[in-house]
Amino acid sequence: MTLKSLFAAAAAALLLASPASAGEMMIHHTYAISNSPMAGAAFMVVHNTTDEDDRLIDVRSDAAQRVELHTHIAGEDGVMKMVHVEDGIAVPAGEEILLERGAKHVMFMGLDSAWKEGDVIVLTLVFEKAGEITIEIVVGDAPTDGMMDHSAMDHSAMDHATMDGMTAPSN
Repeated sequence: MTLKSLFAAAAAALLLASPASAGEMMIHHTYAISNSPMAGAAFMVVHNTTDEDDRLIDVRSDAAQRVELHTHIAGEDGVMKMVHVEDGIAVPAGEEILLERGAKHVMFMGLDSAWKEGDVIVLTLVFEKAGEITIEIVVGDAPTDGMMDHSAMDHSAMDHATMDGMTAPSN
């Protein structure tokens, strides 16, 4: 690899690791995974720095035939099921929500091609008030911008009511 191509690759990595924003809506700590050639998922933190509640109402991408907001709920038999969140996800004023494994996330169904680590997925998030934000997400098993993966951690002992600037998601 030449010095010039190494520099270009480093510059691209820094750009992809930077948070995206529209107005005061910040999207950061993004990553995507695919465990099959047919489906994938994207995860991120959505931070609403305004004093007005908003709602993530849609997601779009050319990387799959269908892209939807999903979450997991317990079925009548106690088995967790993934379901489409048709009415969107609330993003309260001044707070952030996590789109993470085993909870709310972006689901890609009918991938146009199998994802490989390092691939870049273009995703448009549509907010009720903030409008559209188009981001690029790197395929890999963890965020590319320094956030550690919290999906395996036990947060049950945390006092969510006193966390400064954060609350447990309500949707």
